[in-house]
Amino acid sequence: QVQLVESGGGLVQAGGSLRLSCAASGFTFSRNAIGWYRQAPGKQRELVGTISSGGFTNYPDSVKGRFIISRDNAKKTVYLQMNSLLPEDTAVYYCKVTMSWTDYWGQGTQVTVSS
Repeated sequence: QVQLVESGGGLVQAGGSLRLSCAASGFTFSRNAIGWYRQAPGKQRELVGTISSGGFTNYPDSVKGRFIISRDNAKKTVYLQMNSLLPEDTAVYYCKVTMSWTDYWGQGTQVTVSS
């Protein structure tokens, strides 16, 4: 079955960096785009960025220039490198894959940025 497992979250000071990982299994990883999302308390889940099967990335303005998504198809893993973190980046971070019009989500990993 499709499985996504996020890891790498934690507590970091503002201005610091973290790298999240999303390990995938149960589907042909190399053929699928992966998205990173986040959800802060009391807010809707929002897109952080996506990476296509060919490695092309796209980011919203809120993280552009600070966050970088990459993928390692041999390891079936997508990474989210987060730099210059801000307190407003505090959220649970999720990865997602969509196949046959069905969204599959990981369980999420908590990122807390202290000021």
